[in-house]
Amino acid sequence: MKVAMIGHKVVPSRRGGIERVLTTLCPMLTELGADVTCYNRSSDKVENEYIGTVQDKRYKGVKIQTAWTVNVKGAAAMIASFTAALCAAFSNYDVVHFHAEGPCAALWIPKLFGKKCVATVHGLDWQREKWGKGFASKYIKFGEKILAKYADEIIVLSQSAYDYFKEVYNRDAVIINNGIEEPVKKKAHKITELYGLCENDYICIISRLTAEKGVHYLIDAYNDMKTDKKLVIAGDTSDTDEYVELLKTKANGNPNIIFTGFISGDVIEEMYTNAYVVALPSDLEGMSLSLLEALSYGRAVLCSDIPENTAVAEQKAMYFKKGDIKDLKEKLQLLCDNEQLVNELKDGTDEFILAKYNWNDVAKQTISLYEKVKRSI
Repeated sequence: MKVAMIGHKVVPSRRGGIERVLTTLCPMLTELGADVTCYNRSSDKVENEYIGTVQDKRYKGVKIQTAWTVNVKGAAAMIASFTAALCAAFSNYDVVHFHAEGPCAALWIPKLFGKKCVATVHGLDWQREKWGKGFASKYIKFGEKILAKYADEIIVLSQSAYDYFKEVYNRDAVIINNGIEEPVKKKAHKITELYGLCENDYICIISRLTAEKGVHYLIDAYNDMKTDKKLVIAGDTSDTDEYVELLKTKANGNPNIIFTGFISGDVIEEMYTNAYVVALPSDLEGMSLSLLEALSYGRAVLCSDIPENTAVAEQKAMYFKKGDIKDLKEKLQLLCDNEQLVNELKDGTDEFILAKYNWNDVAKQTISLYEKVKRSI
């Protein structure tokens, strides 16, 4: 079974949700017998923690190929998906697997050459505020229409996404959730050295800094609270420099609001392990890996009440009304003032989520879908 992966920035990486999924999933697919090739964008490089892990253009058995593109905001992903799709069209892959709606605008190319194509919709990306209402969002919506019409199988991460494709396109999809691995828990050392953080003395959000992640709600709520807990915002811009500047303006020099930038390795492991509360105030998600990670570390989680969050965490998190800063502030204040409630939220959370979402199951479901697609006429 020869499989090509298209639509991510770079593998291995933690830079985004798709990259994190493929960095974990692809080596597991190779262990199950698949011959997997990831088409990395020429404009992106692996981050420091992965330097040296790619040997002879392979990462844990996964082949790495380069999809040529230009390092220009908004154009890099579009061009890379077309160059990768062209390469895949002229190669002997059994399945070409596209990730995210935008890259699926090129899905018709390998289909034209008789390839079987699978598309994973990690979220309804055209709804993301960073793309506005101009060409970018229209292009992503075009990619959605292409995948709905031409993909042999569509993978979605949630029931709400399944319902969307059924209602809008009358297309059935297959729900294959993301998984989570047992985390490495570490005492606070590097985060103390770098940011002055200690166990249980901070609230954090670990996320790409884009408007749909709701970080602006969190800063507004925090600024209206009375607490000695710090607020840590861990993440980097994702073609959203103006939004990041807005966040820093809202923080207004508050020394208790700490922007770390992108974190990985020991730092992110310590950040999750020692957080008092992890906040996820998103307006829009596919299936949040940050939510899965926070729960796997046994943290108390406060997140928005969107279906994509409530279906994952069930009763193991506290929820606030999406976009409601007052409700977010009240719930966050309640948690800061009530350590017993935080401990109750944390109790059994890691066991619950690790039992519910397992990468081995995801890999087996994915391979089965490939085999079904390969057999189809």
